[in-house]
Amino acid sequence: MMGDFRKLNVWIKSKDLAVRIYKITDDGLFAKDFRFRDQIRSAAISVVPNIAEGDELKTNSQSVNFLYYAKGSTAEVITQLIVAFEIGYIDIENFNDLVKEYEHVSHMLAKLIIARKP
Repeated sequence: MMGDFRKLNVWIKSKDLAVRIYKITDDGLFAKDFRFRDQIRSAAISVVPNIAEGDELKTNSQSVNFLYYAKGSTAEVITQLIVAFEIGYIDIENFNDLVKEYEHVSHMLAKLIIARKP
């Protein structure tokens, strides 16, 4: 059933992860690297409204397009987390946990896409 995105587990998890990304990028070296900070924040936050928008659309084919955008943004966040870790912006614990969580979101989105594909 579409239209109640705030009850979707994938939306809740994505929203919570976006909040975490905002908090992590508010400290240390990340806070001073405005361009990189803004890029990872943008990718993290874009997952959430794309899920919401996809859930609110009238047809499954429209919905699936936005879910694919959200899935693409999870790959973008993971890529940026890899770079952030390699340049010392985040520690190994945050890196491992966030990558694992974003991979889980990507998997959840893949299942939702399959369920909604026309």
